[in-house]
Amino acid sequence: MKRDQSTHPPKAYRNLDFLASREARTIRLLAEYLEPEERFERYHVEDTVVFFGSARAEKKRPMTKEGGKNRLDAYYDDAEELAYRITEWSKGLSSSKRRFIVCSGGGPGIMQAANEGASRAAGVSVGLGISLPFEQGVNEFVSRELAFEFHYFFMRKFWFVYLAKALAIFPGGFGTFDELFEVLTLMQTGKSSRPRPIVLYGAEFWENVVDWDLLVEWGTISKEDLDLIRICGSVDEAFDHLTSRLTALHDL
Repeated sequence: MKRDQSTHPPKAYRNLDFLASREARTIRLLAEYLEPEERFERYHVEDTVVFFGSARAEKKRPMTKEGGKNRLDAYYDDAEELAYRITEWSKGLSSSKRRFIVCSGGGPGIMQAANEGASRAAGVSVGLGISLPFEQGVNEFVSRELAFEFHYFFMRKFWFVYLAKALAIFPGGFGTFDELFEVLTLMQTGKSSRPRPIVLYGAEFWENVVDWDLLVEWGTISKEDLDLIRICGSVDEAFDHLTSRLTALHDL
């Protein structure tokens, strides 16, 4: 049977079956690099303050039998407040060259708290989401034009680190530890030579789940490596440290 000459076969870049195939993986990787790059340039996003932390923290949860909130939930409010204050501070900078934008993984928990805080300050914020079976898309507080959904973890991590001028790491699980230690490794080894303040928020958590001094004692890290982090126990302390370091590093 002769093919109708008026019917054109699909172009390769519009062939969804091909684009979803193993052979087109390189194209998909490039898309997760180039599309965010174009959007960040369009909306003038160059400097971010990245928030990492547990997706399991909740803003409102029923009281426990002991009469208090889940201990993880208290950090939701602190993350929201810190993101709010950083956004307010950034909007008040006299320099038009710098605009520090809150960025999170776009999901629930601490990520949502960060985006909510930026939204409360009438600021834009970034959400670098990832397709996972147990997370339902990007949270409602991410600015619509800066909401992303990644397939590849390493491309998502690239965009976390590439634009980050500071990081605030709240209590979290495997994902939070993965993100934290990857950033620390990049900075320790000089693969990311740009100095950036890193706050580990929640002294009761970070001083117990990781024995930082023991790592030095065993010789697995140098004492100087501990200068890469600052453990903070309050919003005031974290805010003052982040803003003073950003001011010094970027001549604000």
